[in-house]
Amino acid sequence: MDPFEVSAAGLSAMRMRVNVIAANIANAETTRTADGGPYKRKDVVVTAREEKASFESALDEMSMAKPEVAAVVEDNTPPRLVYQPGHPDANPEGFVAYPNINVVQSMTDLMTATRLYQANVSAAKALGEMAREAQRIAGS
Repeated sequence: MDPFEVSAAGLSAMRMRVNVIAANIANAETTRTADGGPYKRKDVVVTAREEKASFESALDEMSMAKPEVAAVVEDNTPPRLVYQPGHPDANPEGFVAYPNINVVQSMTDLMTATRLYQANVSAAKALGEMAREAQRIAGS
């Protein structure tokens, strides 16, 4: 597997994660969706797919795992109920169901995903520089 493919897959997975986290933050106060009820927080499940290699090739090549998005799943925890009897979405008892989204935790997750994205950009740049230097040396 090409190291550029690994970095590209990491960039793609973290971009998806950033987009999903941003949607969660944007909908932290959404009490009514098209499906009815409050917005449900979503999480991106990222897995590492390893390429199967023979024992001999494993000795010759470094084993790499390629990150990939396995799924985007909805959080099924119950919504948080806030007493707001005048709200248009209040139930008969006066409680409004808000998404169970912790904005501070979501911001922390967003910063982590952004840093992982930046790390993949740095790795791709370093790979490009190494490839150019190898070509320069080979051409000398």
